[in-house]
Amino acid sequence: MTAFALFYTLHVLAALVWVGGTFFAWMILRPAAVAALQGPARLQLWGEIFPRFFVWVWLAVVILPISGVAIVHMRFAGFETAPRYVQIMMGLYVVMVALFLRIQGLQLPQLRKAVAAQAWADGATIMGHIRRLVGINLLIGMAVVALAAARPMF
Repeated sequence: MTAFALFYTLHVLAALVWVGGTFFAWMILRPAAVAALQGPARLQLWGEIFPRFFVWVWLAVVILPISGVAIVHMRFAGFETAPRYVQIMMGLYVVMVALFLRIQGLQLPQLRKAVAAQAWADGATIMGHIRRLVGINLLIGMAVVALAAARPMF
């Protein structure tokens, strides 16, 4: 396996874990949890899911820029000659990380406190904020994947 193939594979797998996991959580798990669980149980479930999923997101957050920079240098000989879609993908990555950090650093601790205190109304409000940011991140992630897939057209 060449170095390029290794970095490209790591890059695609990291994006797949993050965006695919977000898609699953938003489109499959969330509706099933709403249908099957009452509010408190649903908040407890999300309180358990997020830390487990976020370990994998952190891995993606680290792997994506390392592999992306390696790919840019191997394929385009640096940022100066990289096409516009690469620059857009990098900018969208920064936005996704900022949204993730907001959820991880601010809202998840608030959700955990609300669940621990059995403050279900507060937890539901916080979960609504998290849900909105996760939805935005999912849309951005899907746009990045679409941009990467359409790159030969640029």
